[in-house]
Amino acid sequence: MKFAFSTAKDSGFKAEGLRPVFEYRDLGIGDATDGRFHAQVLRAAEIVRTDGQDEGHWHTHDLAFQMVYVLRGHVVFEYEGQGRIEMAPGDAVHQPPGIKHRLIQFTSDLELLEITSPAEFATTDVDAPSDAAA
Repeated sequence: MKFAFSTAKDSGFKAEGLRPVFEYRDLGIGDATDGRFHAQVLRAAEIVRTDGQDEGHWHTHDLAFQMVYVLRGHVVFEYEGQGRIEMAPGDAVHQPPGIKHRLIQFTSDLELLEITSPAEFATTDVDAPSDAAA
């Protein structure tokens, strides 16, 4: 592993990521850890002028660890076995490996910190769990 330092002024947001409604700022952790970990800041894309609603597709991630921390704004996720989770600044969630989940809605000022292991992982669309909200 090697040292990493990321400044906001030198590493901007890019519209390259899992969802087109977000922009992503890579914090350089993937390179520093040879792909063992990843850290990024997600924010509502500039195209999202008002509070947004995702397509709400259910999916899973093939990874060992995923944590999301809300920096700004509000977001609603739905998790298999947990129901809808509304998150505000300072809230965090650990998404266990393979848990079915979906993004429901978010505010236009949303910013999240996401940490995963490994840095690269597969995402698979899945059917809604039996306990999903209608």
